[in-house]
Amino acid sequence: MAEAKELNVILIRNTLHPEETISLGAKLCYSASTIRNLEEKVSSRDQSAFIERLKSMGHESVFEHATFTFGIEGVSRVLLAQLTRHRLASFSVQSQRYVSYEHGFGYIIPPRIKALGQEAVLKYQAQMETIEAWYRDWQKELGQGGETANEDARFVLPGACETRLLMTMNVRELRHFFAIRMCNRAQWEIRELARQMHLLCLQVAPELFADAGPACLRGCCPEGEKSCGKAAQVREEREKLMLFRKENSHG
Repeated sequence: MAEAKELNVILIRNTLHPEETISLGAKLCYSASTIRNLEEKVSSRDQSAFIERLKSMGHESVFEHATFTFGIEGVSRVLLAQLTRHRLASFSVQSQRYVSYEHGFGYIIPPRIKALGQEAVLKYQAQMETIEAWYRDWQKELGQGGETANEDARFVLPGACETRLLMTMNVRELRHFFAIRMCNRAQWEIRELARQMHLLCLQVAPELFADAGPACLRGCCPEGEKSCGKAAQVREEREKLMLFRKENSHG
């Protein structure tokens, strides 16, 4: 039976010592040293100040040497359509052609529908169950399931249908992603995804992601008349987050 799902984000892999890798790439451009000697120098020193200098200079191409891979589930096909606009990312997505929903599909309930109350949620769930019945009916009509039946039966599935994916982004693209998708004007689902991804990145590489997020963290809001008007609140929330991390850090 169709059932509601919740967002779940896991950091699967990331470049080890990403700050050092990025610093190595930047220093190599201006050094006569061998790569091995340069690597030893970089690994023996704290690179935090150098990373900040790279940001202030706009020398961002070297940020592409470090990557993060996320496992994402409990998201809708509506979100997937937005996510794949980030063309510098790499995606592996659960197929609706090879994976059958004959035993039910997961779906996402928008917060605004939840906010309407239990009656609205039950109405929404009933609609998902109706769509599930349509899907099963078409599977039967098209040959009792299997790849050839699934590929056409899936056309009746809703944008709310859950999907799962593996996504890899380099640090430069991640910072761009956070700038756009953590903005209050971003759609709610991808904004929450970006928020959770950012927290995971922050745990691994705070020097790279402490200032990552909507543009208003670093200057003026680029949205002009469409601005949410909450830049001060956004900055205050980030300050609280970083203070909380500092107070709860170990070592």
